[in-house]
Amino acid sequence: MTLLPRWLRHGYDAATRPIARSLVTAGITPNLITTVGTGILVASGVAFAAGSVRLGGLLVLLSGVCDTLDGKVARASGQVTPFGAFYDSTLDRVGESALFAGIALYFVSGGVPSGLVPLAVFSAVAALATGLLVSYARARAEGLGLECKVGFAQRAERILALGVPTLLFAAGPEGRLLLAIVILLAGIAAVTVVQRVVHVYRETRSRPTGAGGSKRPPASLEPAGKGQQR
Repeated sequence: MTLLPRWLRHGYDAATRPIARSLVTAGITPNLITTVGTGILVASGVAFAAGSVRLGGLLVLLSGVCDTLDGKVARASGQVTPFGAFYDSTLDRVGESALFAGIALYFVSGGVPSGLVPLAVFSAVAALATGLLVSYARARAEGLGLECKVGFAQRAERILALGVPTLLFAAGPEGRLLLAIVILLAGIAAVTVVQRVVHVYRETRSRPTGAGGSKRPPASLEPAGKGQQR
């Protein structure tokens, strides 16, 4: 279960499929798209730090488009590789770190009233930490041979929750809207981590062990697809 309705996901998938085909025709590689998307997300962090909140929100959304296109291009062009999945996941973490560092700098640079700065900085750190844990929980589960796509606040939901409101309304009065969004991101990511821990606990309790256990190799040895939900 995710926060985004199925019709919205399917509509977005249909809208971006022709773009992916055009990129394949143009010879654009999925790793290049991943690199560009990370650069855009880093630029978003810079924009937030500089006080350009609407620009930051727009760049967050554009990076999200790249985050889906790299996987579509990889699959359409037959370039799905273990390194591509590793590269994509690693650069996602780089981009997220830069983004929340920029938001934290915005908070300490007068973006919120001085009395809210400690809460704001803590919330930015918590949102980054829980977001990283969402991805780590899935990666660790797949390393055990388990699928772990559960959770209602995956990467797409978190991107939209930050990008859309800030694009439309900037940071809100005294930065309170942005602060509320960051607190929300930390909260829903934490819930998603718990959902994944519970899922893995149930799966490991229910499946046979030893000779009767899963024969699926660790995800690190499988050519995982790029651009999957994380």
